[in-house]
Amino acid sequence: MEPLASIRRSFPALIFLLFLLIQPSLSIYCDEDDCYDLLGVTQSANASEIKKAYYKLSLKHHPDKNPDPESKKFFVKIANAYEILKDEATREQYDYAIAHPEEVFYNTARYYHAYYGHKTDTRAVLLGLLLILSGFQYLNQWTRYNQAIDMVKKTPAYKNKLKAMELERNGKITNKRKGNKQMNKQMVEDFSKELELQIKGAEKPSLWELLAVRVILLPYTIGKLLIWYGHWLWRYQVKQKPYSWEDASYLTRRSLGVPSASWRDIDESTKDDLVQRRLWVKPNLESYLTEMRRESKYRR
Repeated sequence: MEPLASIRRSFPALIFLLFLLIQPSLSIYCDEDDCYDLLGVTQSANASEIKKAYYKLSLKHHPDKNPDPESKKFFVKIANAYEILKDEATREQYDYAIAHPEEVFYNTARYYHAYYGHKTDTRAVLLGLLLILSGFQYLNQWTRYNQAIDMVKKTPAYKNKLKAMELERNGKITNKRKGNKQMNKQMVEDFSKELELQIKGAEKPSLWELLAVRVILLPYTIGKLLIWYGHWLWRYQVKQKPYSWEDASYLTRRSLGVPSASWRDIDESTKDDLVQRRLWVKPNLESYLTEMRRESKYRR
């Protein structure tokens, strides 16, 4: 019920935000006014007529000529209207917005692209977007990790580890029956930091895994990959040397389709057995898979 209540509380804010986004696309040009009406011309007026109307109004309402505050505000409006209508591209966009007011998002996108697109370095935009995405990625990773940690701390296995560490350090385990006391919170936090929690699917966040860092290091990564691949070809294809244990492990893991994180969790004796089977050779792999299917069938 709590998530539903939270959604209900935020519903008015969402409606207000939607209202702001779906405001009439004409208002982004000359606010609530019509650009042509501000200059006192029709939509069919040519560039010369628009220019003449603007200069006539600017002489009348310029702050240097007219100190009236309302006149100053009107001068800002006609100056903005003239900036829109004097340029063929922005005028064409404005005319399109007048003819198609229902295309709110399209008209808004064209407006901001015309006014700010040429002023912004595309590389800066991409870099900023990359940093924002990486920030969200990092926060999401920490959220998932902390949630997984909280779940693990509630399991009996984790509590047994804490008891074992308490017994090893203090020589005794806190007796809950005496006064119904539990282990001190500070002691629990200290023990928790010492425990290595390997949680599948929710590893501790690392800056090296962020999208921005990976993009920056992409040339280095590609170069390193090319060197590794060249070394592999030279050692095993040209010189026909036997595979090292690390490379044989890599071939075995790839043949079985096991992720590197899962491979690290497998005990060494099982790894040795799998490597000895040379599963990167197709007949050996097929034989092993058949054997596994047979064992699985017997267990049922």
